[in-house]
Amino acid sequence: MPELPEVEVVRQGLARGVAGRTVADVRVTRDRAVRRHLAGAEDFVARLCGRTLLTAERRGKYLWLPLDSGDALIGHLGMSGQLLVVPGDAPLPRHLHVRVGFADGGRELRFVDQRTFGGLQVVVGGDPVPPVLAHVARDPLDPLFDDEAFVAALRRRRTGLKRALLDQTLISGIGNIYADETLWRARLHGARPTELLTRPAVRRLLAHARDVLAEAVEQGGTSFDALYVSTEGVSGLFERSLNAYGREDQPCPRCGMPVRRESFMNRSSFSCPRCQPRPRPGRW
Repeated sequence: MPELPEVEVVRQGLARGVAGRTVADVRVTRDRAVRRHLAGAEDFVARLCGRTLLTAERRGKYLWLPLDSGDALIGHLGMSGQLLVVPGDAPLPRHLHVRVGFADGGRELRFVDQRTFGGLQVVVGGDPVPPVLAHVARDPLDPLFDDEAFVAALRRRRTGLKRALLDQTLISGIGNIYADETLWRARLHGARPTELLTRPAVRRLLAHARDVLAEAVEQGGTSFDALYVSTEGVSGLFERSLNAYGREDQPCPRCGMPVRRESFMNRSSFSCPRCQPRPRPGRW
């Protein structure tokens, strides 16, 4: 599933390609793509046609386009969703579900989703954040992110460190890939108890998270297959910079020890057994 860097790259593309433009027509070719819009596809189309997309916004892994009506178009990329800004006469991909044309006759916005876990919806209210996203915490790249509040909140939790990093109500935007990369840089195992971390350790962890996310954005995100691309259809390159995630049995770039894979919450975690020793009960 796309994490903050991938969604931020898409947001930037939407800001370049559709912000400030007025919607002329909308075609929904698969209702499942707008299933979160409970009033149905016809209402979805009616709420978009004639409206101007003001800008492109993001919080964590979630993005939306505020409309001049006061509503907001929310995009959920799911596992394989793509928001593409392409010429109207470009070949139609197999899994194209929504097409948005604009009054200026320029490039159109397309929603493509092979696995159909993602979708689009129009919600009432989008300033500063749509109500349906109000529960999502700020992310580390947000200028208004409160470092000290996060430090205190993390240390109040009684859970494993990686579980806390994946909690979008505590800190948003970090998923499995970037949690493993952050923990590798911080030399911490994901099972470390949050309540036993010192304040300086949490601040260092946060600094590493920011570095990882910012570097991934700069490189266009992480693309393990052709399903994640920018709005221009370009794959990300951060996969080449991964130090832990997906590198089972490969040498740790720091110490040479083979990276291990462990089962974690129905997914996999990757870490260095030497640089990130698993905590033993009573010895943190």
